[in-house]
Amino acid sequence: MFPEEDYLLISGLQHLVFCEKQWALIYLEGLWEENVLTVEGAHLHEKVHKMGRESRGEVKFATDLPLCSRRLGLSGAADMVEFRRDEERGVRVAAFGGRRRWLPYPVEYKRGRKRPDIADEMQLCAQAVCLEEMLGVEVPEGAVFHGEPRRRTEVRFTTELRAKLEAACARARDITSGAASPRRNAGRHCKSCSLNKFCMPEDTGAGDRSARYVAGLYRMLAEKTEDGEDEL
Repeated sequence: MFPEEDYLLISGLQHLVFCEKQWALIYLEGLWEENVLTVEGAHLHEKVHKMGRESRGEVKFATDLPLCSRRLGLSGAADMVEFRRDEERGVRVAAFGGRRRWLPYPVEYKRGRKRPDIADEMQLCAQAVCLEEMLGVEVPEGAVFHGEPRRRTEVRFTTELRAKLEAACARARDITSGAASPRRNAGRHCKSCSLNKFCMPEDTGAGDRSARYVAGLYRMLAEKTEDGEDEL
């Protein structure tokens, strides 16, 4: 259990998995700057959230649904949760009358293509864990909708993915407490990051070389001390 003031934002997990430095700049240092990609992403989310609640046959839709998990200390909102009628695995939902059973199916909307990492899947899994805790039902799968191909990618919430989610939450808390330093995920993608000027990834190589040089000096001094030579 975590106090509410220490809750991690679900949306931040995607940033954390992609680049810990980006996550730290946004959520610890409060830095943010828009670019074309962030604006397009925001417009997509706004469009989805305006749908509100709808029903289509055996499926009910809820958008911008508040979520939280006391166990992992998470809070945020789901872009969309489809509640599919399922009398065997589902749960009764008071907002839907409380008689039939519904199985939640979270759907996260992203403007671009499917990512090569699991950042989006991690964010979706966090939503599923929150729904499970709030409704007392197992949520086995969900989907990420990618805007460019306009296609869904289904995500299974496996034991492995859930373990990675818990590890990511622990990592975020280590960085927040100062027990660990955020790692950069430097690469060509840095050019399209809206926080590039704050992060300055082009200096990463030089900084790493300097750190290695200093570390080498300390190792050399330690070796000399062990060999019985005078300490400085």
